Order: sequence, then C-alpha cells, then structure tokens
Amino acid sequence: MDRPPAMFIADSLGLDFLNSVATPVDTPVDWLGDGDGLIDWLAQAKLVPAEELDELRARAKPGELDKVADQARALREWFRGFVRKHAGRPLTGNALRELGPLNSLLERDDMFRRIEPGPGDDSVLALRMKRRWRSPDSLLLPIGEAMAKFVCDEDFSDVKACEGQNCTMLFADHTRRRARRWCIMSVCGNRAKQAAHRSRLRNRQ
Repeated sequence: MDRPPAMFIADSLGLDFLNSVATPVDTPVDWLGDGDGLIDWLAQAKLVPAEELDELRARAKPGELDKVADQARALREWFRGFVRKHAGRPLTGNALRELGPLNSLLERDDMFRRIEPGPGDDSVLALRMKRRWRSPDSLLLPIGEAMAKFVCDEDFSDVKACEGQNCTMLFADHTRRRARRWCIMSVCGNRAKQAAHRSRLRNRQ
C-alpha cells in the first residue's frame, strides 16, 4: 500500500503518534494500517534503529507484525480519549488512575545502559541507554515511552486540535503567544483563508 510520508507536526512524538491516522488532504490515511506501516512509521519517527527494524521484520512470523499494528492502533485510540479528555488544562495527579494501560506497557520494557564509543573521536566513551528487542511486541515500547514523556513533560493546557474543517490533527502549541491554530499553515491554514475569502466574495454579491 502506498502511503504518503508520515506527518510529524505536533511538536511532541506522543501527539504525533495520535496523528498517525489523519486526513491530510481529503483522503484518510492510517500510517499504522498494517505491520509494514508500523515499521515504516517507527523508522520515520526514529524511535527504533533501522537495523533493529530490519531484523525484527526478518524474524517475524506471518501476520505477527500485523497483530502488533492492531495493538498499536488500539493503544492510539485509548490514548486519544485520554488526551482529548484532559486537553486545554493542566494535568493533575488524579489522572494517574487512568494511565494503567500505559504503565502496564512500560513495565514490559527491557532496557540497560552500555558504554559505547562517543560521537566523532573514538577515544571518547559514552554511557548510552539500550533496549533489547526480543519480539515484534517490543516495537510498542518506544511508543509507550514517547507517550509517557508527553504525559509527564507537556503542559496539557497547550494541547490543541487543529481548527481545520474535518482535520483530526492534535498539536502542542509552543508559540510565544499560544496563538497556533493549524496543524500545517500551508494546508489547513490556507484552506481556511480561501474559505473566508470565498465567503467575503459571496457576501458582496
């Protein structure tokens, strides 16, 4: 299936995960529609090293990655409900009891630190966090981490839905005056401008 490149416009990977299904130009696109779509989205999001994705794809049994994509879509829609419920105001500790599914996913993680060569000069060493990718299910772990970072680090008061007609995109408004209205100005913003212009012309007639 041919898909356009995934869209990363939310200023937060946790919200970009929610935007992995959208209607960017009239036609709905689900970038996680199957196992191959999930692999491609994770690669574009740079959440999983390319060599690990290739290895997991090669090791996966028939239909296994599609089942993980099913889980990813279910996780996405659960998280969409949580974000929409709390968007527009600061998140409080009371929300913790709603985050059981996310904590359950995070508890499955298998991470460790390892000393590796640093960037550039081989004589410099760096301590890096690594993850064991034991099965295709582990592809959900970096998504869970991105969601958890969003929940803990983002001010939910800044979470907005694009004002474009029929647009489902969400984003974190980090502009100075918190005046962002559109997912992408060149798409939804321009459409709104054109619609307003047509409306003004009709009113003059």
